[in-house]
Amino acid sequence: MPIVLVGLNHRTAPVGMRERLSLTGDTLRQMLEDVCRLEGSVDPNAADDPCETGIQYTVPRTVILSTCNRLEVYAITADTLGGWDAITELLSRRHGIPLDVLSAHLYCKEGGAAIEHLMRVAAGLDSMILGETQILGQVAHALREAQAIDAAGAILTHLFTEAVRVGKRARNETAVSRHTTSISHAAALLAKANIGDLSRSEVLIVGAGTMAGLAARAMKVHGARNVTCINRTYARAESLAHQVQGRALMWDCLPDALASADLVITATGAANTFIGVDDVAPILAKRKDRSLMFIDIAVPRNVETAVGELPNVLRFDVDDLHAVLDANLAQRQAAVPEVEALVNDGLDNVTTWLHGRQIAPVIASFRRKAEALATVEMERALRRLDEPDHHTEQVIVNLTHRIVNKLLHEPTALLKAQAANGDGHTYGQAIQELFGLDIPEVATVPRDSRLAGASESAISPSTTIQVRRSPQSWRT
Repeated sequence: MPIVLVGLNHRTAPVGMRERLSLTGDTLRQMLEDVCRLEGSVDPNAADDPCETGIQYTVPRTVILSTCNRLEVYAITADTLGGWDAITELLSRRHGIPLDVLSAHLYCKEGGAAIEHLMRVAAGLDSMILGETQILGQVAHALREAQAIDAAGAILTHLFTEAVRVGKRARNETAVSRHTTSISHAAALLAKANIGDLSRSEVLIVGAGTMAGLAARAMKVHGARNVTCINRTYARAESLAHQVQGRALMWDCLPDALASADLVITATGAANTFIGVDDVAPILAKRKDRSLMFIDIAVPRNVETAVGELPNVLRFDVDDLHAVLDANLAQRQAAVPEVEALVNDGLDNVTTWLHGRQIAPVIASFRRKAEALATVEMERALRRLDEPDHHTEQVIVNLTHRIVNKLLHEPTALLKAQAANGDGHTYGQAIQELFGLDIPEVATVPRDSRLAGASESAISPSTTIQVRRSPQSWRT
């Protein structure tokens, strides 16, 4: 029963498709329940390989990660291909998307490839913006949602917990999430670098669209207290001002607002510049040598280039910010090898844990049999003694336990070590046969343990494919 993944993201599917597949609240919980109820068998008529005919699949455990940029279903299944087909058909049916249309946007991963993918997602390596932090909370939330209805199970809980740990380490120990790549936050940082304490500055936001809103909120995050919003449509300026606990002004108040401001951020959709030298020069005398800073993040620009040549006036535009952002992105990209090392560490940890689960029944059965045999012989020896006192009994009992523990220690340690190296099946099978242990058959484990998948009972080979065909024809 390997770990499998069926998903799509911003690289494989357009926003319209991602919107149709978005799951939140009750719809997410219902989908979790529906996936956990999946069971059946591979259609013999659809199998390309005769040996695949009749394989049973079930999906008893699942966690679903749903964000604006991705939908990923992680599951434990009895059969990889059957699980992929069943999950995809369920998504198609529930969202009313033809199977061939949906399949063209999906990726399917198995075993170590699925584990590694989740680690990269949590670490911010698979995000639209490298190192973004929101996805880490979304991964943790996905696990909580599954746990709330008992859908996650021990393996997926361990996997997602380790992924969150790797994501936190990536952000705390590397620079992958430092050095902003957001225009609005870059503007705020640029303002702080030139003005200093924004809490004492008068900030004027010109515009009320998406970019203006992001800029206004970024200023609040970075300490601005006195924010004024102005827009040609007063109602929109008022709405934005309410969001940032600021005040709104009518458009004809712009000259007075410029005279009072320390920082002006322009972000309107105007086709041409509307703040020029003739607008700014007359107000400088009123400012008594107070500096005035313009950050023009609009395209086309709102502020004439020549404004920056006036005394005590600083002017920056989106090209200046992009230079900062390019440098910041380069610093984030430089941290990628460090993050990938953490991802590999997380993959190793999960794989080792899964291998340990695989041979745990062998170790438990081995110990039970040894202890049972020792107990029988101990009791036989005690019966042969002529009414031994309590002290004598305790000495014999302790002696028996010590012998069992010492005899089992070395083979148990060796079995765990070989399981971590991917040879758990060989050694577990040998111990099972040598000692006649009554446990379920130990499944074959691939030699490449780092890229091995795992499940409630076994570890399967690593597989990743990009789906471009109908689900029934998927093969590794």
